[in-house]
Amino acid sequence: MWPDRRIIDLFKTEFPIVLAPMAGVMDAELVIAVAQGGGLGSLPSAMLSAEKAREQVNIIRQRVRAPINMNFFCHKPVDADPAREAKWREQLAPYYREHGLDPSAPVNAANRAPFDAAFCEVVEELKPEVVSFHFGLPEPKLLQRVKATGAAVMSSATTVKEAIWLEENGVDVIIAQGADAGGHRGMFLTENIAEQPGTFSLLPQVVDAVKVPVIAAGGIADGRGIAAAFALGASGVQIGSAYLRCPESKVSPAARVALAQASDESTVITNVMTGRPARGVANRVMREVGPISPHAPAFPHAATALGPLKAAAEKQGKVEFTNLWAGQAVRMGREMPATDLTRALAGAALVRMGALSQS
Repeated sequence: MWPDRRIIDLFKTEFPIVLAPMAGVMDAELVIAVAQGGGLGSLPSAMLSAEKAREQVNIIRQRVRAPINMNFFCHKPVDADPAREAKWREQLAPYYREHGLDPSAPVNAANRAPFDAAFCEVVEELKPEVVSFHFGLPEPKLLQRVKATGAAVMSSATTVKEAIWLEENGVDVIIAQGADAGGHRGMFLTENIAEQPGTFSLLPQVVDAVKVPVIAAGGIADGRGIAAAFALGASGVQIGSAYLRCPESKVSPAARVALAQASDESTVITNVMTGRPARGVANRVMREVGPISPHAPAFPHAATALGPLKAAAEKQGKVEFTNLWAGQAVRMGREMPATDLTRALAGAALVRMGALSQS
């Protein structure tokens, strides 16, 4: 009944629905629930240690017999710039004083590491059925080792140029990430945020430009969005924000309230939280310092100085310094078990596509 079965056949899932990997707000529990609902569960691994990744995959394997997608970052590491970070700390100093914190106290470094040989060994050991990358692809030798495990490889493109590059460099699937998508922009051949197209402008152009299956990501949160993506040539969809308020997510109570109250105007693209453009529900520091700040240290170092502020505010039940990554369709999220939501999304899409085919 799906007009394009390439993703279903490649991933061996019941539905062509991929759970977006959302680092910091989910773990194995959400992966398991989506897999039980017939979708592809994705484990965000860029902020995990090798040991934690093994633990999480083992939990998933013990609970469900289904394919797993392990997701990694491929950014080029940038050394911390002490002078720039000092200016950043100075800009954040009033917030430190407001919360009774010392702006000069040492803080923990950001823990977003790019895919490397050590993590490649983890992939070779665990053999996930799918491996996805953000910010491009790893170096060719590492990519060859990943593909040698038998894993299907996919990565995000935010422009047609990036999609063509990904196909030329060996991906099996391209995720067309529109500007309305939540989380970090997958940009790797451009830094121009102003030129980023929305999902339903980007998608058909990517489909026309490449031969591999394309997954649509951004602004899709119900059956209508899924049907629209397939009408524009998608072979599958990647959905994240719709799952944020499911009981299996690790979103805090205060963040759940903020997400539930969000509207179509609530999210912005900002570099304040990590140093790299990402879409999320606007919080106090995004509004007052950004949303785009030329003073934010390069990714991921901007997050370092925000860590103590985030912790202090969250103790008071506030999310003034918490990165609430979410897309423009965040308002359409639902408070229901992720297994049920996955099946509801697929069912509604099939009904919609059936109605369209008969009209």
